[in-house]
Amino acid sequence: MSREIVQELTFFTHSVLMGLVITFIYDWIRVLRRLFKHGTVLTSVEDLLFWLACGIGVFYMLYRENDGTLRWFAILGAAIGMFFYKLVVQDAFINVMSTCIHKIMWFIFRLLQIVLKPLKSLYFTGKTFVLHMGKKLKKCKEFIKKRLTGLLKTIRMVLCKR
Repeated sequence: MSREIVQELTFFTHSVLMGLVITFIYDWIRVLRRLFKHGTVLTSVEDLLFWLACGIGVFYMLYRENDGTLRWFAILGAAIGMFFYKLVVQDAFINVMSTCIHKIMWFIFRLLQIVLKPLKSLYFTGKTFVLHMGKKLKKCKEFIKKRLTGLLKTIRMVLCKR
């Protein structure tokens, strides 16, 4: 084969791989959306940033491989890569990965609950103690205030008599 044909096949292969990578990365975004619920605004911002990054990546590939010239078979190659990825993987990847990550996060959360349970009980015991002492100090403050007020009244009466 001539050098030009090999170069064109390499370019086409890279565009197919670019389509595969773009779809794979977007599937990870979809997994994250399943794990953490997103609103419309956040989803739109994520999509905008994703497609902006993809546009920059595709432009870099076109610039590096084909001197920045847009060729229709490069777009066709990317579309074939995306279609092939969807044909082979479909939504199984998203279901499996979101389930696995959800189970791992659940396990870590439960493990943290078990490990931090003594600290939690210590926190609540300390909180109860502090609240109890606060009530006692408030009563003590009121008692001292009444005594001092009474003493002050007594001192005024003694001073007024003289």
